[in-house]
Amino acid sequence: MSQPWQSLLEWWFGPSVQAAEAANARTKLWFGKRDSQDAEARERFGDWVEQALAGQLLEWQEQPEGWLALILLLDQLPRMIFRDDPRGFSGDALAQQYVQTGIAQGKDQQLAPIQRVFIYLVLEHSEDLRLQDQAVAAFTELLNQASASEQSLFADYLDYAERHQRVIARFQRFPHRNKVLSRPSSDQELLFLQEPGSRF
Repeated sequence: MSQPWQSLLEWWFGPSVQAAEAANARTKLWFGKRDSQDAEARERFGDWVEQALAGQLLEWQEQPEGWLALILLLDQLPRMIFRDDPRGFSGDALAQQYVQTGIAQGKDQQLAPIQRVFIYLVLEHSEDLRLQDQAVAAFTELLNQASASEQSLFADYLDYAERHQRVIARFQRFPHRNKVLSRPSSDQELLFLQEPGSRF
């Protein structure tokens, strides 16, 4: 029997959860910025995102893949559906809460490594250094467990986690979010934002 969240996971990961295959097929969806992708996310899953943001769909957490889907609705899809809008970050607090609970229950260990990436990205998106440290530890574990053919892929994910961690250690927040969130930037942040790669 198909679960309600299956269509979301198939859209996000494609036909395979083998890390290299999924990344090759879906990296542009995951990390690209295309109006067509944002529109598709809004059309197909916008109602679910609103339900998740309202604290609904909690029963999805009973199974690891449902938990993963709920996390996507709170962390990844708002960043697409509400791009360049403060609402893009509106699911972060709930996502962090659900991720911490699920990790404590071992749900992440029941997912494929490429699926776990999107659990740990919630930690990487946080402006809390403690969660950044947890993200780096989690991505280090994924790299240590990766097969030889997937070492470079997971090394890249760890590199991004470490870069995020360094920004939070330095500024206690992500300066590239300041404009969207109507936060004034310090002189140091403005200088930093001129550097290549400062906006992820």
